[in-house]
Amino acid sequence: MIASIAGEVIATGDDHVVVQVGGIGLRVFIPSGLRSLRPGDRTQLFTYLVVREDLLALYGFETQVDCDYFNLLLGVNGVGPRIALAVLSALSVDAIRRAVLSEQPEMFARVSGVGKKTAQKILLQLQGKVTGGLEEMQPTLSVDTDVVEALTGLGYSVVEAQAALQAIPRDAAKDLETRLRLALQYFSG
Repeated sequence: MIASIAGEVIATGDDHVVVQVGGIGLRVFIPSGLRSLRPGDRTQLFTYLVVREDLLALYGFETQVDCDYFNLLLGVNGVGPRIALAVLSALSVDAIRRAVLSEQPEMFARVSGVGKKTAQKILLQLQGKVTGGLEEMQPTLSVDTDVVEALTGLGYSVVEAQAALQAIPRDAAKDLETRLRLALQYFSG
């Protein structure tokens, strides 16, 4: 298996980059968070190779944790590489953990291509496999969910809402108004 690659980006597409490694160009499908890569950039990606009868596809991620969550999502019945990549494009690993630990399938249902039944399957399959301290996330959990709901209600995509949420400083106040104001500042700045 190809666990990681490092090289120069020589081409980009809507959902992939081509990374030149030792004179060979490898097409690597990437989540939206890595779409800022441009030709000429040097990169290192943690990868997952999907092997099928008629296909070899390489999926790349910024961290090993992202790659591990991609693998976990592939273990869910009805979730293929494209949907798993869409989930990781729309939700951070931390947001996935929060959704699973607080049993919020609606977070997954907001991802393009994921319906209510698939969202429930993801939630059920990842329970017990996703670890972390819900106790340490609990104070901001419901507030952050409300912030995402407010932003999506204003017309922002789940990806944009999650990016704004991640941009909120860790030491910011935990009340809804403050966190929503800071999230909206992300879009204006």
